[in-house]
Amino acid sequence: MFSGAIFIREALGLNIYVAVVILLAITALYTVTGGLAAVIYTDTLQTIIMVVGSFILMGFSFNEIGGYNALEEKYMNAITTKTTDPLFNISEKCYTPRADSFHLFRDPINGDLPWPALIFGLSVLAIWYWCTDQVIVQRCLSAKNMSHVKAGCILCGYLKLLPMYLMVFPGMVSRVLYTDVIGCVVPSVCKQYCDTEVGCSNIAYPRLVVKLMPQGLRGLMLSVMLASLMSSLTSIFNSASTLFTMDLYTKIRPHAKERELMLAGRVFILVLIGISIAWIPIVQTAQSGQLFDYIQSITSYLGPPIAAIFLLGIFIKRVNEQGAFWGLIIGLLIGLSRMITEFVYGTGNCVKPSNCPWIICGIHYLYFALILFGATCIIVLGVSLITKPIDDVHLYRLCWSLRNRKEERIDLDAGNSSNNDNDSEAEDDEDGEDNEPREVGMCRKAYNWFCGFEDKGPKLSKEEQEAIQQKLTDTSEDPLWRNVVNINAIILLSVCVFFWAFYA
Repeated sequence: MFSGAIFIREALGLNIYVAVVILLAITALYTVTGGLAAVIYTDTLQTIIMVVGSFILMGFSFNEIGGYNALEEKYMNAITTKTTDPLFNISEKCYTPRADSFHLFRDPINGDLPWPALIFGLSVLAIWYWCTDQVIVQRCLSAKNMSHVKAGCILCGYLKLLPMYLMVFPGMVSRVLYTDVIGCVVPSVCKQYCDTEVGCSNIAYPRLVVKLMPQGLRGLMLSVMLASLMSSLTSIFNSASTLFTMDLYTKIRPHAKERELMLAGRVFILVLIGISIAWIPIVQTAQSGQLFDYIQSITSYLGPPIAAIFLLGIFIKRVNEQGAFWGLIIGLLIGLSRMITEFVYGTGNCVKPSNCPWIICGIHYLYFALILFGATCIIVLGVSLITKPIDDVHLYRLCWSLRNRKEERIDLDAGNSSNNDNDSEAEDDEDGEDNEPREVGMCRKAYNWFCGFEDKGPKLSKEEQEAIQQKLTDTSEDPLWRNVVNINAIILLSVCVFFWAFYA
């Protein structure tokens, strides 16, 4: 949301909060009215627009600077001319490009992204995002079959190879072309250029679009950035709404009917929007004003406990609910202690370092993610071993060692869910929702359309319900497509290893 607002401010000169409200209004409208189906269709279309537009900008960028070799030479000399300030003693290292700017593997102690943390720390965050985050899980569960799930994830992997060329290199080109703006170091100068004192690296990409591209293509790239923004926002809004209604609201109102749950989810989206707008000032100043570092740091404080429990739950059947619960709670408290302390003291920057104690803020956030991951694993295993294990009958096909068992699995909360289902059906019958449909007025139709309510179809027989359930739980694959996606997975991994080695 913040990144999209930055782009609109650069392009149109609007106040950042006005830009945010306009974007949120558009995004919330089609997320609330359309639900998951609208989100998936728009995401698919917007991805195509984003990739095409980004390739065009990359071409303009390299053409302007004279190619990759010219970028390597000119970037190291992209030093701003405004380096003095009467209020601060600014060191040369604050405005000189890093000597390791063109290397992925950087010093394990002093590097801004230490290579051990980059490999292992980001792997923990990747497990959290790609395997457990609701934004990804919800899409995988909506797939037609298992091959489609694999193919979708592999396509994402191929797309993930592109940002190095579509985002990182154009951003470096932007520093070369607009050195005084993007490489600004004096707080008062940065405030003048991008409305924040900690640095203007966040506007590198939008500045390139606004200044470099011709007018028609500039409009295309504006739509690309808005598509990117709305794609992320709709995913988050829809997924957060699902989590709130299914995991929290049903605990408060266990007998809530479908209509009530849908309304509660849409109201929650509006609350989430309010919180998001209030959070903008924190994003503006966090991690020296570098948005990408901010995203990764927050994930490092909150994601590792979930990744730890996910892996342990799959591979160690001895892990139980008590271990998972205390692992999550204590892991969350450890992560919040770092995050809140960092917010209180501020992350600072090269010109104005933070006063945060080294023992708390001095450890790189990706190293902290590894420590938090390890601590959570110890807590989960320790608590699980001193409490009662879960019987195998509840774990068939839910953990690695029992993945091929064919026996019927009994859910741990089977009794509670069946009672709730019966109560819900009884309430539906009492309300007459399953009776003959009544004539609905125009206002009511508009209300139902906006909230996503649909008329119930005919009741299915027991055999039809079982057939649908069988189709939903079937994980078999066509041998041809299974081989196609598996071969593509191997190719993708090989290409990734090559890129890591080439740019190390």
